[in-house]
Amino acid sequence: MWLRLREMLVKEFIQVFRDKRTRFLLFGPPIIQMVIFGYAATLEIQHMPIAILDYENSQVSRDFISRFEGSRYFDVRKRTLDRDEVRRLIDRGDVALAVQVNAGFSELLRKGQTAPVQVVLDASNSNTALVSLGYVNQVASKFAQDYQVEMINRTAPSLLRQMPSIVLERQPWFNPDLRSQWFFVPGVIGNIVTLVIVLLTAFAVVREREIGTLEQIMVTPIRQVEFILGKTIPFFLIGLLDSVLITTVGTLWFQVPLRGSVLVLAAGTVLYLFCVLGIGLLISTLSETQQQAMVSAFFFLMPAIIFSGFASPISSMPTVLQWITLADPLRYFIVILRGVFLKGVGFDVLWPQMASLAFLAILILTASVLRFHKSLD
Repeated sequence: MWLRLREMLVKEFIQVFRDKRTRFLLFGPPIIQMVIFGYAATLEIQHMPIAILDYENSQVSRDFISRFEGSRYFDVRKRTLDRDEVRRLIDRGDVALAVQVNAGFSELLRKGQTAPVQVVLDASNSNTALVSLGYVNQVASKFAQDYQVEMINRTAPSLLRQMPSIVLERQPWFNPDLRSQWFFVPGVIGNIVTLVIVLLTAFAVVREREIGTLEQIMVTPIRQVEFILGKTIPFFLIGLLDSVLITTVGTLWFQVPLRGSVLVLAAGTVLYLFCVLGIGLLISTLSETQQQAMVSAFFFLMPAIIFSGFASPISSMPTVLQWITLADPLRYFIVILRGVFLKGVGFDVLWPQMASLAFLAILILTASVLRFHKSLD
C-alpha cells in the first residue's frame, strides 16, 4: 500500500510543480491577495470628499467648517452656494456629502438655541453613509461642546467649575487602536485558504476524467482509498504551506499580533483543511468537466464567505440564515483565527469551534468518498 501511495504522491507532485507558472500560481497569488485584501478590506473611511455650503460666512460658521478641514475623515473639495451644483457633484460621485450652514447659525448659538446644520449625503452605499454621518455627528458634537464651554467661560466662569460632566474612558480590549485591519486580516487568511484549496481539489479528479487517464489509473493495482489519499495529501500539504506564508505576511506586514498558541492555530487549520479538501473532492466527483468544477466551486465560495461573519456579524442576519451558517466551516475557522490572533485564547475557549470543524470534516469527507465510489461505479 505504502509503495503504491508513494508513487501516486510522486505523480501528483510532478504534475503540480512541473512548470514555473503553476509553481508561482500556488504561492504567488495568495501572498499578493493577502497584501491587497489586507488594505482593501476595511471599515474605516478616511479623506471622504465633501462640499460646503456656508450661507452665513461668519467667524463662528468658519470655525465650524474648519473642524471638517482639519479632520482626517474629510477632504473639502468644493465650496459653493448653489444647491443644484451640489446635486451634480453627488450624482457624478465627485463628493459623497455636503454640509450646509444656514444664515443665522451664530445668532441662534448666541441665544442658546439649537442651530440646525443640514447634511446631504449619497446613501446609495448605506454602510458608508451611516459611518460618514457618524463622523459628521462627532465633529458637530465636539464643536457644540467647545462653543458652550467657551460661552460659559466668558459669561460665568464660576458656573463652569460647578457644572457636572461625564468623561468616557475607553478600554478597548484586544485591539487598543481599533484598527480594522486587525479584524479583517485573520478573516482574509481564512478566505484565501478556502479559495486556493477548494479550487485545487475541485480539479483533482475531474481533470483525470476529462483527459481520459482516470480509467487507466483505476485498472492499475492502486486501490480507491489510495487514489483518494494521493489526490488530497498534496493539496493538504500545499494548504499548510500557503497558510504559513499568508499568516507570516499578516503578522509581519500588517503587524497583526499573534497572541495565542501556534499549536492551537495549527490544530484549527488542519481541521479546516480537512473540511475544504472534502468539499473540493465532492465538487470534483460531481463535475464532468473542469468548467463545471470551476462554476460549482464559486457557487460554494461566495455563500461560504458571506455566511462566515467575515465582514458582517452573523447576529445581524435573519434567524433562518443564522441557522444556515452552522453548516459553514469557514464560520468556525474565522472565530479560531481571530481568537488566536487577537485574544490569545486556547483550546479551553475554542473547543466548540474545533469540535464543529471535526464533525463537519468527518461528514463532508465521508460524503465525498462515498460519492467518489459511486462515480467510479
